[in-house]
Amino acid sequence: MKQDTTKHQGKRRQLVLVLEQKGITQAAVLNAIGDIPRHLFLDSSFVDHAYQDKAFPIGAEQTISQPYTVAFQSEQLHLKPGMKVLEIGTGSGYQTAVLCHIGAEVYSIERQHELFRTSLKRLPALGYKPKKLIFGDGYKGYPEQAPYDRIIVTAGAPSVPEALLAQLAVGGRMVIPVGEANQKMTVITRTSDNDFQKLELGDFRFVPLLQDKN
Repeated sequence: MKQDTTKHQGKRRQLVLVLEQKGITQAAVLNAIGDIPRHLFLDSSFVDHAYQDKAFPIGAEQTISQPYTVAFQSEQLHLKPGMKVLEIGTGSGYQTAVLCHIGAEVYSIERQHELFRTSLKRLPALGYKPKKLIFGDGYKGYPEQAPYDRIIVTAGAPSVPEALLAQLAVGGRMVIPVGEANQKMTVITRTSDNDFQKLELGDFRFVPLLQDKN
């Protein structure tokens, strides 16, 4: 396992300052970004650039989101420790680690087996213990543990999957980028069994949320 040095820690402090300048204010989110060694979630060829506010490839045609995007989605969840969270798209596991750091009980789904296998080893090795990592189709969610207090989707969906709406608890929040080439970051709050409120919060760009055909 590569090391987390004082140089890396200093770069994270600088990154936190950048995120604060961009409008991130929640202490729990900033603390997570400041504590988690993002360079250990990246391919070695990108390690020197790990604390720039940029996205990078992680294999399987997927990316690790830029830190601002991770922080923005995390902040919009309005997380409290102990909340049950469903994450769609484990990817590198970095967003998963942020959720765990804040104190959430995380269930995370990844459809790319290569990334799933890597996160299954990486997260516990770094001290982050989600409740369960699932290899499967994020469009279907994970009904076995529903309902969820929070749902976060880390890929662009052309529309909001009905299965995820069904698995959101009343009073719960979902943060999901919705759209084709570019997405609107969308916050959905379930106000009753049959009612949802939607709020759009600006433009982002994600890799597409893929759906199994069978």
